[in-house]
Amino acid sequence: MEGNLFAISAPSGCGKTTILKKIFEIFPDIYFSVSATTRPKRENEIDGKDYFFLSREEFDNYLKNNEFVEISSIEL
Repeated sequence: MEGNLFAISAPSGCGKTTILKKIFEIFPDIYFSVSATTRPKRENEIDGKDYFFLSREEFDNYLKNNEFVEISSIEL
């Protein structure tokens, strides 16, 4: 797959989901990349849809094997 990668990053409650819903409405060919986390799953979240919920050991193994895409911060 070829294309551009964009990261939307902000603290919880800042409106990231609202912005993404509008972007997907306007640009239906954009795909959502699911992030991984070691935090506990919240009641309304779905593993593999909202996040990949991993144990610390699983996370460390993915990291050790270079299986994550790392995004560095930039200021606009």
